[in-house]
Amino acid sequence: MLLRMSSLLLRTLRDDPADAEVPSHKLLVRAGYVRRVAPGIYSWLPLGKIVLENVTRVVREEMNRMGGQEVLFPALLPREYYESTGRWTEYGDTLFRLKDRKGGDYLLGPTHEELFTDMVKGEYSSYKDYPVTLYQIQTKYRDEARPRAGILRGREFLMKDSYSFDLDDDGLKRSYEQHRETYIRTFDRLGLDYKICFATSGAMGGSASEEFLAPTPTGEDTFVNCHHCGYAANAEAVVTTAPAARPVEGQPALQVLDTPDTPTIETLVSLVNAEHGLNITAADTLKNVVVKVTTPGSDKVETLIIGVPGDREVDFKRLEASLAPGEPAIFEAEDFAKHPGLVRGYIGPQVLKDLGIRYLVDPRVVTGTSWVTGANEPGKHAANVVAGRDFVPDGTIEAAEVREGDACPRCGNGLSIDRGIEIGHIFQLGRKYADAAGLDALGPDGKPIRITMGSYGIGVSRAVAVIAEQKFDELGLVWPREVAPADVHIVGTGKDNQVEVAVQLAEELESRGLRVLVDDRPSVSPGVKFKDAELLGLPTILVIGRGLAQGVVELRDRATGTKEEIPLAEAAERVLAACRS
Repeated sequence: MLLRMSSLLLRTLRDDPADAEVPSHKLLVRAGYVRRVAPGIYSWLPLGKIVLENVTRVVREEMNRMGGQEVLFPALLPREYYESTGRWTEYGDTLFRLKDRKGGDYLLGPTHEELFTDMVKGEYSSYKDYPVTLYQIQTKYRDEARPRAGILRGREFLMKDSYSFDLDDDGLKRSYEQHRETYIRTFDRLGLDYKICFATSGAMGGSASEEFLAPTPTGEDTFVNCHHCGYAANAEAVVTTAPAARPVEGQPALQVLDTPDTPTIETLVSLVNAEHGLNITAADTLKNVVVKVTTPGSDKVETLIIGVPGDREVDFKRLEASLAPGEPAIFEAEDFAKHPGLVRGYIGPQVLKDLGIRYLVDPRVVTGTSWVTGANEPGKHAANVVAGRDFVPDGTIEAAEVREGDACPRCGNGLSIDRGIEIGHIFQLGRKYADAAGLDALGPDGKPIRITMGSYGIGVSRAVAVIAEQKFDELGLVWPREVAPADVHIVGTGKDNQVEVAVQLAEELESRGLRVLVDDRPSVSPGVKFKDAELLGLPTILVIGRGLAQGVVELRDRATGTKEEIPLAEAAERVLAACRS
């Protein structure tokens, strides 16, 4: 169908929306692709819907190519499916919950592992039925606390989720690799720049996990990148390189120091170096952060202390990932009042065993390392506090911030830190959901085999925003041809017979298989039409303007900005060649 701007539901805006912070949000609204309905909820206008459908088509084609079978589940789900896996509670406030007229509990599905598992259990019973991969492209709902950035972080979004079902772990690994290769083909076709990063599984559960992150300065995710060996990981999944353990024998005895008025690590270091003759840096101090950890579905609250080198802060995203599904929160004054054994600002690990408080440390805190830390008395710290002698941690935890230049866990070279947006995530789930559902297949010997699963997601509507986030310039959007709402944008400037010629060319190109948008608006100035063409961002622009009197038109490449005057008689063939190159 030929798209005519004279009748198309499209209104471009000159100014950025007031609530827009990132380029994709500004440009998708200004160019008339989406409109805000409520925080985190957007309508798709005709051109935006075409782009969304094009992304969906690419995802569907690649999933079908790998042998996936498409199904569709309802978005409205009864509570019992999520109760069986504990996620009715684990998801907390993220779930949109509602009751029907009879008082039954329902939710709007944020993801559908339980439904996929139940479907396979109901349809398959023999080992001969496996392996199988099912997928759907469905609207999902999550009650984000801070929806932002337009369709990048919405409360309603379109997602492709697929699930593999295999008889054993080797089969799961094959399915995982199939999906990995499928995602590479998909994101390559969409024209995205991306990195494949090691990741954590979070509330999804499972073992192996990788994220596909699109690098962009506005990304919410931090990831590390080693330019030497290619290692990449989400900051939450970075593994700290631990130093070798040291002997504890022969180290100086623990020494308690008077350290009044040292509210920060910096003031502590300055004082002990000046008044106690030490020669330390912040990295030689041991900072102890107290948190309270709640477990969804339980009233129990655990007091936990995290020890990190004093030159680092605790990264709460890394801490949350390490403790999932537990939910940590910082100790407040009223919490300290209930634990008089914890001297706020002067906590040391020496007494934690006696207090019955679990103590987890950064992997750098190995046996034989010596620290300056709290002495558990107001106004006092202790020096020469040796791990393995003066305290024994209950384990290690990845909770300290990751910094530029930290050692790559694979090759030891320095890491760089970048920002990105998650566009896909693949998990080896294992048997968490199969166990909850009792999903078995009868083996050749008649004995049950517990099925193992993988879970694989692509944010389809998010991908539209991410493409916009990576493909724009000072003039507007620059769509890759695979997802653009049309192949060519023909602009008739509106003088003499220029619009008429533009429409004739558009109809010819449309009849020859191109997707065409023609600006045939009779009363819009050429300047506005040019600005709209640049803002809308179609890959090829053909301008029927002043040169028509001399029998020439202008062919523009939106991505490169190149312009060329060509004979009108050659326009159709030149556009076809440009669009099919």
